[in-house]
Amino acid sequence: MPRQPDLSFLLDRLRETVPDILCAVVLSSDGLLLATSTGIDRAAADQLAAVASGFDALARGAARQHGWGQVNKTMVDMENGYLFITAVGHSACLAVSSRADADVGQIAYEMAHLVSRAGRFLTPELRNQMRAALPS
Repeated sequence: MPRQPDLSFLLDRLRETVPDILCAVVLSSDGLLLATSTGIDRAAADQLAAVASGFDALARGAARQHGWGQVNKTMVDMENGYLFITAVGHSACLAVSSRADADVGQIAYEMAHLVSRAGRFLTPELRNQMRAALPS
């Protein structure tokens, strides 16, 4: 049986690979924080998870309304940064914030790579364990 990945470790590796990434979180489809990269406090990580959940729900609603199929990723382009959101398995998302001068192609590529490694391991049981293991 394959070893389950340590998502916080993978999120930290993502930040090391792309230095313009400010923080990365994994959240459940209902917006609850499951894992976070180091360097972000719990309140900020919870807030990022809630914001990402809202954007993800809006994107899925628009796709459903217009018959556009599955949402692959959502990118919010702001004056001073980006927010990227992509699905991890069927009931979780990866959200990444970055600086405005970041290489968006590299971030999208690295996020897809992380999702391909971690997505299949995010079972409901593991999500519950991850939620319980987060520091308060």
